[in-house]
Amino acid sequence: MRIFLTAILALSLTGCGTIYRSSKVVEGAAGASNVRVLPLNAETVVQANRAPYAPKTLPAIFRQTAGGSASVRGAGALPVPPLSGEQRPRALELRLPPNQEPGPYMIGVGDVVLLSTPAGASTIEQLSGLLAAQNSRQGYTVQDDGSINIPNVGRVRIAGMTIEDAEAALFQKLVENQIDPTFSLEIAEFNSRRVSIGGAVANPAVVPVTLTPLYLDQALAAAGGITVEDQDYASVRLYRDGALYQIPLTELYSRAGLTRTRLLPGDAIFVDTEYQLGRAQEYFAQQITLLQARQGLRTAALSELQAEISLRQSALAEARDNYRARIELGADNRDYVYLTGEVGKQSRFALPFERRAKLADALFDSGGVASTTGDVSQIYVLRASDDPREFGAVTAWHLDARNAANFALATRFELRPDDIIFIAQQPVTRWDRSLSQIVPTLVNTGSKLSGN
Repeated sequence: MRIFLTAILALSLTGCGTIYRSSKVVEGAAGASNVRVLPLNAETVVQANRAPYAPKTLPAIFRQTAGGSASVRGAGALPVPPLSGEQRPRALELRLPPNQEPGPYMIGVGDVVLLSTPAGASTIEQLSGLLAAQNSRQGYTVQDDGSINIPNVGRVRIAGMTIEDAEAALFQKLVENQIDPTFSLEIAEFNSRRVSIGGAVANPAVVPVTLTPLYLDQALAAAGGITVEDQDYASVRLYRDGALYQIPLTELYSRAGLTRTRLLPGDAIFVDTEYQLGRAQEYFAQQITLLQARQGLRTAALSELQAEISLRQSALAEARDNYRARIELGADNRDYVYLTGEVGKQSRFALPFERRAKLADALFDSGGVASTTGDVSQIYVLRASDDPREFGAVTAWHLDARNAANFALATRFELRPDDIIFIAQQPVTRWDRSLSQIVPTLVNTGSKLSGN
């Protein structure tokens, strides 16, 4: 009986349809394919990566933003201040504004900033219109939301910042977009901080407050000077933060220090030819009313802009969701790499958009080499030739990872569409699987013989 069972075992081991047969890479002519095996090293990685390949790009909707350039309405030009008055021949009291330090200049809405780059710059010149500010003196206007919009960089909020803080914000934004952050920032037009001048002056005007201090004599000179025939009945009145100050014209000219009264952003100057406060009060009330009207219009315009941006965001989100649904349903034209053999999970790996995937990306995304069955010395990337003259030719890039340092090559080996990643099984695994098929056959055969 023992001899008989031994004979059955021998027949089972030689049975063609019983023993497990595993895949392996065979060099040379193998069936319909001509296989060439190349060891994976630093030189062959460079050779493999030379294969032309352009990763697929995401649809344009994934590069669009809901924001955009929009001009917020203003209140338009200021009307001419009223010039009616009444004679009141009595002495005027000198009331000077307190000395205040305004601090550093803060960039505001309406200011125009220039971005300048050193001669010979290369990377930052790629920003459309950036060097135009240097060549044609056209810069970027701070919009009503406090931001400037730089093409290919996006919106950068700089309102309420000093020049140093704005430079830091721009530097961070350029670094985030991988653009050489070599630039200088300056303010070309000061439109956000002003002092208004009216009354008995040659040219009523609005004078900007710049980086240098603005004094009373400079503001009056910018308005063309005072046009008063009788100085005894004239005064310069200043409205600031709800308080009214006045300087009789006779004292303004007799005391030189009064002309160096420093003005602050938002001050309103009115040169009155008589001893009446009504005209100055009307002028200041007009300034306040116009400011409130402009703020109301800007608030309404910002609300409209926000509603428009919300609609754009909804449209972009819907278009992107539709594209993701097409991907989930398999309607997309994606490039794939296939994993087989002793991998953690036999599957296909979708090559990413707009970048090239490496062997390590696909290998470890599927669970890596099966620790109990995979042979780390037999990792292959099979790539069929796309040359019609070499139809059926396959190159097998062989990675021997018994030395773990060779896994570094997997982080540099670039994948191509339709590559096949194959990991052979360990010899002991092959024997174990064969034995698992043979043993049930022997048991069943022995049972039948014993029953007979």
